[in-house]
Amino acid sequence: MLVWLFGWLGQYYTPFSAVSSLTLRALLAVITALAFSMFFGGRVIRRLRALKYGQAIRNDGPQSHLAKTGTPTMGGVLILSAIGVSTLLWARLNNPYVWILLIVMIIFGAVGWADDWLKIKYKDPKGLIARKKYFWLSMGALFVGVSLYYIATLQPDIATTREMQDLLLPIFKDWMIPFSAVPFGIGFIIFTYFVINGASNAVNLTDGLDGLAILPVVLVAAGLGAMAYVSGDVRFADYLHVPYIAYNSEVLIVCGSMIGAGLGFLWFNAHPAQVFMGDVARLLSGRCLVRLLL
Repeated sequence: MLVWLFGWLGQYYTPFSAVSSLTLRALLAVITALAFSMFFGGRVIRRLRALKYGQAIRNDGPQSHLAKTGTPTMGGVLILSAIGVSTLLWARLNNPYVWILLIVMIIFGAVGWADDWLKIKYKDPKGLIARKKYFWLSMGALFVGVSLYYIATLQPDIATTREMQDLLLPIFKDWMIPFSAVPFGIGFIIFTYFVINGASNAVNLTDGLDGLAILPVVLVAAGLGAMAYVSGDVRFADYLHVPYIAYNSEVLIVCGSMIGAGLGFLWFNAHPAQVFMGDVARLLSGRCLVRLLL
């Protein structure tokens, strides 16, 4: 939203026009998300403690984890809020990829919230039953696959349309898996479904209790943001011999928001942890994996 505001102000005072720069907006997105997390982090933790939203610990885990019983969970609400606010402030909201990422963040975050809520309400670490969780995660993954395929079909260049559906292989310059050969984008949609669902559940399981995934998410977001910037700029894409994908560079703003929000949460999650992210944000990895498919 601020992009349009500063663009309008730039007509009267030239320095405001600098905000149209993608790299500057990415930096501002990192700072905004970090400041949001730092400012509201303490307040969120106090509120979670007041509501007695304590973490339920599994009995079959390490005995040392039992001492962490009662530590506030659902801290992922802070992460997702920071990402959402920062993205809405600094991204161009007419970009379809921005909305796909925000929508899938809401879907995956809602599933995680329901899982955490049931754990807290019934003091049971099992949470949401597997089939319900998997159903809604599947809906989110299919939404992404269908949306990306639809956007690809709108591209005027048929070569670009095919490249957006094909799977490029790292290291090998000219090798790719031609999902575009499968009619109606079925191959691409199925691949998207398994990547997002598989990766989000894998990271959710390996994240453990203490939020071990948050720093890797920050690092991955930085790398994927750089890839989005390169592939979304026709000059860099041509120079580096990577497919040019229209609108893709704006995803850098979302990745910047993820970096700032992750670092802000890490301040409160570092040992001794004042809050755990819970499943609200563990499934954020699925959202991050969406970027791999753009």
